[in-house]
Amino acid sequence: MERILQWLDDLDDLYGAAGLLVERVRRKAWNVARLLALLFVSACGVLAALREPPLGLAVAILLFVFLLYRVVTQPGFASRGRRAAA
Repeated sequence: MERILQWLDDLDDLYGAAGLLVERVRRKAWNVARLLALLFVSACGVLAALREPPLGLAVAILLFVFLLYRVVTQPGFASRGRRAAA
């Protein structure tokens, strides 16, 4: 009976190890997909800016304002500013 329990424990360990491996592969696949999406959107933005320069300028200004807003409204922004001034 003890051998069966040990065998089941080994199978459980094998299942856990396979799950960790699958999670690592899934995380890397998501990173590759994010990178490809970023490159695709960037290429589309460059092509749109070359085709319609005023549209490209408007989008760049909107992105700049959005990023500036996110930086200013992040938690801990005021405390970082106080540390830098000291």
